[in-house]
Amino acid sequence: MILDTSFIIDVMNKKAEAIKKIRELEENKKTYLVTSLTIFELFSGVGQSKKPDEEKTKIKEVLGSGYILPLDEDSAREGGFIHGQLRKEGTPIGTADCMIAGITLINNEKLLTNNVKDFKKIKGLELVTY
Repeated sequence: MILDTSFIIDVMNKKAEAIKKIRELEENKKTYLVTSLTIFELFSGVGQSKKPDEEKTKIKEVLGSGYILPLDEDSAREGGFIHGQLRKEGTPIGTADCMIAGITLINNEKLLTNNVKDFKKIKGLELVTY
């Protein structure tokens, strides 16, 4: 399962539903993944923070030793197609979200997110929420 940026931020902010879900994953010994785009988005937040060292510590605590999936060529193609298709349909979402969806689909994973509003627009993307 891939953890979306929205979920990780909710865990960092100690939102009860997200904490419950991460504990459930840990208890069931589920391997979780994050994308390189999520790392980018999180560190964009660090760059904007008044307390960057604290934010980096929170990120390390949440991510632990999770595996990071890169935006490889196949994922980029899938994400780009999704981006173009949604724009053509008049229902665009963020570019990074399209890339995260591309990585998720290419790796045959589910996406754990609180951003159902955007990700539900993507055909074939299996979402898990909390």
